[in-house]
Amino acid sequence: MIRLDAERPATFCDGHTRRDFLHAGALAPLGLTLAGLNRAKADGARDGDVNCIMLFLVGGPSQLDTFDPKPNAPAEVRGPFAAAKTNVVGTQISEVFPKTAKHADKFSIVRSCYHTATAVHDTGHQMMQTGRLFAGGVEHPHVGCALGYLKGGRGELPPHVLLPKPIGRTGGNLPHGHAAGYLGKTHDPFILNADPNAPGFKVPDLLPPDYVTGVRAERRQKLRDAVDGGTAAFEGSGAAKQLDDNFALAYRLMSSAKAREAFALDKETTKTRDRYGRTRFGQSCLMARRLIEAGVRFVTVNMFETVFDEVTWDIHGSRPFTDIQQMSREVVPNFDNAYTALLEDLSERGLLSNTIVVALGEFGRTPKINPAGGRDHHPGVWSILIGGGPIQGGRVVGESDELAWAPKTRPVSPGEVAATLYKGLGLDPHKELPGPQNRPIPMVDYDRKPVAELF
Repeated sequence: MIRLDAERPATFCDGHTRRDFLHAGALAPLGLTLAGLNRAKADGARDGDVNCIMLFLVGGPSQLDTFDPKPNAPAEVRGPFAAAKTNVVGTQISEVFPKTAKHADKFSIVRSCYHTATAVHDTGHQMMQTGRLFAGGVEHPHVGCALGYLKGGRGELPPHVLLPKPIGRTGGNLPHGHAAGYLGKTHDPFILNADPNAPGFKVPDLLPPDYVTGVRAERRQKLRDAVDGGTAAFEGSGAAKQLDDNFALAYRLMSSAKAREAFALDKETTKTRDRYGRTRFGQSCLMARRLIEAGVRFVTVNMFETVFDEVTWDIHGSRPFTDIQQMSREVVPNFDNAYTALLEDLSERGLLSNTIVVALGEFGRTPKINPAGGRDHHPGVWSILIGGGPIQGGRVVGESDELAWAPKTRPVSPGEVAATLYKGLGLDPHKELPGPQNRPIPMVDYDRKPVAELF
């Protein structure tokens, strides 16, 4: 990985060239990944469009222990937590979310999400971020990437930013759905690739470091050889054009005071940073608010990078996973603080009315607690939270059966979640995009419609 802590940044003269940029090693990920910058629109004020913050709760939260409690179910199903009232009459969630309960009027709960694919993390990541399961070598674009492709960025800022890091190893060895897929790497998200809660974190140096790893140096040398060879074939190729485009866009971002300001958490008060929580997720949520306020259209925040050897939502109960009590002590307060701080902050700043905030995982958990004191993967039914922008708050859409095993009413598929986000963002969910070999592919299958009850 390219480090961000080089003592001296690379310098650029006024007459910067593609070769200069290659010499700085700046076409590969730089800690702040530049692959994914779309052509920016003319510099200017925010255009009033709806934005989105996607909080991806990697690991698959248990519906029973979070937002769909079953107080009348048998003990081995209902779990250790009681149901608690919210500020919306008739709506209850688990008692372990006291702050979230006070903001239930700002979001709606969809309690009937489900999918029928294999119960592994990676397939859920794909479907909940793209609306589709990858098949036949076709990787579909993340909702934020499709938005960026269609609308571009605002001024100097990329349209889609991913914080703090992409989802890594979760056991399936499959793509996770956070990229632009068939739209091409030019439309991938801009990735922070750093922990904003790390000691001494500051605005990342957007200029490339003056050293690279040996492997990356070798790759760079091969590309330089092609450029220096002066072959007309290379100069006229699509790769050369993408190189030029990436260079111009990356240089503009790296020299942008506005971009650096958006990432500057040290501009926030101690009180605000503490309110979000001094955790990787908490500070990423705060940065998401700053980015939206600065003009980024879509921010994805991954709560965790993996499900192994870390306390996450993946509550199988035995190592290297988490049990229900560990989740309640560490994961839940982390979410409860950061999520409600984000809703409050956006609301107070007048941003919630044009910013969708969706909190979702890749599947739910088995109703019956297993012998290890946890719950296993279960894509049969689970809950998500969504509000802000044109999405109505205070509603409950769909319900699960008595044991939270399957949808009882209004089943909602990942494709319908994606269609809902597209509609909320002002896009036609069935608009066709240029797929492989320029074969038109609708963003969401035609039979998947937005969840009308949320609007």
